[in-house]
Formats: sequence, structure tokens, C-alpha cells
Amino acid sequence: MFDYRSFALRKISSFGMKYLPFADIATDDVSLSRLVRLSLFQVTVGMALVLLVGTLNRVMIVELAVPASLVAGMLALPLVFAPFRTLIGHRSDMNVSALGLRRIPFIWKGTLYQFGGFAIMPFALLVLSGYGEAVDAPRWIGYSSAALAFLLVGAGVHMVQTVGLALATDLVREKDQPKVVGMMYVMLLLGMLVSALVFGVLLEDYSPGRLIQVIQGAAVVTVLLNMIAMWKQEVRDRARAQAMKVQRQVAFSEAWQGLMASPGMLRMLIVIGLGTFGFGMADVLLEPYGGQALGLSVAETTKLTALFAFGALSGFATASRILSAGGSPPRMGFIGAVIGIPGFAAIIISSLAGGIPLFLLGVLLIGIGTGLFGHATLTATIRAAPSERTGLALGAWGAVQATAAGIGVALAGIIRDLLVGWQGDGIDSQLPYTVVFMIEILFLVVALIVITPLLMKSGKANQNTTRRARMTKTSKTPVEVP
Repeated sequence: MFDYRSFALRKISSFGMKYLPFADIATDDVSLSRLVRLSLFQVTVGMALVLLVGTLNRVMIVELAVPASLVAGMLALPLVFAPFRTLIGHRSDMNVSALGLRRIPFIWKGTLYQFGGFAIMPFALLVLSGYGEAVDAPRWIGYSSAALAFLLVGAGVHMVQTVGLALATDLVREKDQPKVVGMMYVMLLLGMLVSALVFGVLLEDYSPGRLIQVIQGAAVVTVLLNMIAMWKQEVRDRARAQAMKVQRQVAFSEAWQGLMASPGMLRMLIVIGLGTFGFGMADVLLEPYGGQALGLSVAETTKLTALFAFGALSGFATASRILSAGGSPPRMGFIGAVIGIPGFAAIIISSLAGGIPLFLLGVLLIGIGTGLFGHATLTATIRAAPSERTGLALGAWGAVQATAAGIGVALAGIIRDLLVGWQGDGIDSQLPYTVVFMIEILFLVVALIVITPLLMKSGKANQNTTRRARMTKTSKTPVEVP
């Protein structure tokens, strides 16, 4: 008798391995569902980024009339914690606990920081908006409270993301580590995409009270999803705890020197900084630019983040497929930076001709370039790092990326405000944005120049590998003896 159930299961299984991204990472010990559940921490990180960089950034600049430089400074406050991502990754590598847990305690601390920031943020917005009984409160209270909220959320995001990625690499085979990290960042982009759409729908009828409700909901969802993500992911191992106590603890400086000794690591980190700076300056200005130059509403500018996330997701999926097939990470990073240049050019031209469609095309191209560049540099960093320093390598990548993004966001707001003040009234209001976008193009060009030696080295390595493979194949070919 034909077993339809077994036949259907085999078909579903083969379909998943062939068409579902990252399905080949799963093993008998670590199922795909477990990895997907773990990746929920990236969803909460994406939600926080959308709320901070997308929604609150636009609302504070346009609706609440907070200077862009001040908002940019608040968004850049998490920069204070960005360099500590390397230390956090190293500490999680060497962490000693009574139960043998290494990563989970750090993820939980980061979750509490995120929740604390979201808990403070509504009260800060109440003061800044003069909503309800907060109409007589001094604005400096609102500014300082908002700064503290941004700082806590940013610190939590840095800690959760760094250690969560390290935990994901712990669960899979060494050869699958770049894939699983790529999967985690795909989930980050999905989280940004879904969050942007949901926030856009919820804020169709904008009011300060509705925004506060959205922030409070985000705080609760963050804790719930992170708890689900952490549940039974790391095995309690007392034997490992005892072994870690007697094992020699490697100092951070020693571990860092070992990481920097890896071939091409320093140059790659420089490329990451330049490229992230080039892509990241627009984060604080895209929504205000869309609102002031093109007349988009709060809901419409929030949905811009969804379009950007869709482009980045497409870039990540493309990079994952090519890199899994043996593609060169430096080459993929080069292509990503190249795609970003016409994206910013389209955004600049959209205010002069082309309007909203050209602006949306530019945002999409920037998203695709960001996805390609991010996945490529992340994969290159992991491949260049020693296997026992995965947490440190991920921390270094995240620290450079976050620091460059934070500096870029801060400078973008400052440059915009300085040019607005310099112009005065009655002069083109789009010029400050255009100057920032042109600076981003310049940094992407510099990143292309710096990455070129790695590109050439990667090409030579691929040629040598192909030549050795051909020689091995030829040597194994049986010779017919007459």
C-alpha cells in the first residue's frame, strides 16, 4: 500500500532544503525551528532600530521641532557602548558561571536594558510634546530623559545582538557559522520590515498618546520574544563551569592582538568602518527628507524603513547564496558599495526631478547595497578569525560597524543643522540633505579603494585553489598502461 504520509513528508523536506534559505544549517542536534526561535532576538533588535531611527527620529525633528543635531546626538549615544562590543564578546567567550552558562546571562541583561529604555521613553515624549499634564514641565527634563532612554535601548541592543550571534555560532558546525550569522541578520531585516509596516499602520492617525502606546507595546513584545528566543538554547553544564575555572583566562589585550594578527583583518575592519559610515549617515535624514522635500506623512516615512529592509533582505539573500557557493566576500562587499552610489544619487535627484518614485528607487538600492556589503564583511570577518575567538570577532565587527554608524548619524544631523543656520530663511531647504548624501557617496568611493587589495588577494587565492583542484583531479586520473 502506498504511504502518502511518508511521500508528503519527503516532498516537504526536499522542498525545504531546496527553496528555504539556510535550511541546510539544521542538523539532528540543532533543528531549523530551534535556530528560527533563537533568531527572535534579532526581531526585537530590528523593532528597536525601526522605532529609534525611523519613527522617533522623524517625530522628534518634524512634529516636536527638536533640532536635528540634538536628535542625531541622542541616536548616536549608543556609540558610547559600541566599542565595548568587543569586550562583551570576549567576556562571553570566557564567562564562568555556576551552571556553565556563557551567553544567556548577557542576553538577559541586554533585554532588561532594552525594556528599561522603552519604559522611560514615553515620559520623555510626554514632556517634549507638552501632552496632557506635562505641558508645564521643563524641556530639559524631556531632553535628558530621552537621552537616557536612547542610551539604555542602544546598550541593550549591542549586548543582545553581539552575544546572541555568538550563541548562534556555538550551536552549529564551524563551516556553517557564516550561514547561521547570515540567517540571523535576515531575521533582523524581517523584524525591521514587519515592525515598520505595523508601526506605519498603528500611526496612521498620529497623536502623542498613540505613539506612547506603540512604545509601551514594543517594550512588552521585546521581553516576551527574547525570553522565547533564550528558552533552552544553552545547556547547563557544571562540568564546563569547573573546567573554565581551572582553565587559563586569556586577557582581552592578548586575545585582541591574536585577532589583529589574522591576515587582512585590520584592513577589513577599516573597510567596514568606511562603508558603514557611507551607508549610515542617511539613517537620521531619510525620513525628515521625505517629509520636508517630498511631503510624505509620518506613516509613509515610517514605511520607508520597510522598503529599505526589503532591499537589504534581498541583498542578504543574494549574498548568502553566492557566498555559500564559494563566492568571494571582498568581491561581494565591493559590489554592495558600488550599488549604494547610484542609490544616493537617485535620492539627490528625486527632489529636482523624478519625485517620489525615484526617491523610493534610491532607498531600495541603498537597502540592497547595505545587505550585500553587510553580509560580505561579516562573512569575511568570521572566516579570518580563529575558531575559539568567534565572540571576539563578532564583537569587533559590531563595534566598528556601530561606531561608524553612530558617528555618521551624529555628523549628519550636525551638518544639516549648520547648513540650515548658515542658509537662513528663503533658501533651498533641500541643500543640507544633498550635501550629506554627497558625503556618503564620497565615503563609499573611499571604501572601494581600500577594499581593492583584498579583492585582488581573494582573486589570486581563488585562482590558486582552482589550479590545485585541477592538478589533484589530473593526478587521480587513471593512466592506461599499454
